[in-house]
Amino acid sequence: EEAKDKVMMGAERKSMIITEEEKKITAYHECGHVLAAKLVPGSDPVHKVTIIPRGRALGITSYLPVDEKHTYSKTYIESKLISLLGGRAAELLIFNEYTTGAGNDIERATDLAKKMVCEWGMSEKLGPLTYGKNEENLFLGREVTKRQEYSENTAQMIDEEVKRIVVTAMEKTDKLLKDNIEKLHRISLELLEREILDGVEIDKLLNGEDLPPIVKNGNGAKKEAKTDDSKEVPDYVKKMIDEKEQKDSTEKDNQSGDDKK
Repeated sequence: EEAKDKVMMGAERKSMIITEEEKKITAYHECGHVLAAKLVPGSDPVHKVTIIPRGRALGITSYLPVDEKHTYSKTYIESKLISLLGGRAAELLIFNEYTTGAGNDIERATDLAKKMVCEWGMSEKLGPLTYGKNEENLFLGREVTKRQEYSENTAQMIDEEVKRIVVTAMEKTDKLLKDNIEKLHRISLELLEREILDGVEIDKLLNGEDLPPIVKNGNGAKKEAKTDDSKEVPDYVKKMIDEKEQKDSTEKDNQSGDDKK
């Protein structure tokens, strides 16, 4: 699991010093992504969320699609826009402030909206047309540029349509988090305490269930207390243990009988 997280999210940077205020903002930001993805139908399932810095990010929400997708519907892309903007919406809702942490999310959302309009024909206003062609400049390290083959009026319409798509997604995200602010507080506070939550734990919190309490081991590291050890043992292991105990008991009885003789 640790190796998979390292590949998917990058190496942990536990030595990085983060203030409590930054940690709190990061927790609500990431939980904004989580809650938006959980509440919008068609979104990719949330695999894990963490506020332990990995790579260049202070926190990461990772998704694990159920199936491998080769084509994407407009509904799916719109749900992706909402989950991307969940972090920014959470920051504004809780702290009434914008931060630079949403920069990458906004960039990705804008790129998606541009592709919807210019490449995928998903704008009713501009229709099923492609606007601009990609070209490779062989003399500048194969730099990819886009040639404009449309009027300034069309360019203005593209800008307006891209803005409309992103702003509409932002408004939906704001409303979604405002209507579920108690759930946002609940998972954010748990994330602050535990620093990492997986999909199962997130579902429990959203369903109103409590997570096992956290205890500290000898090194001061946090871990969850197991409430029922029997649930951790697979059935086939239990069967093997029972068979071994029964065999040992039979051998002991036979040995006892031999001693009496």
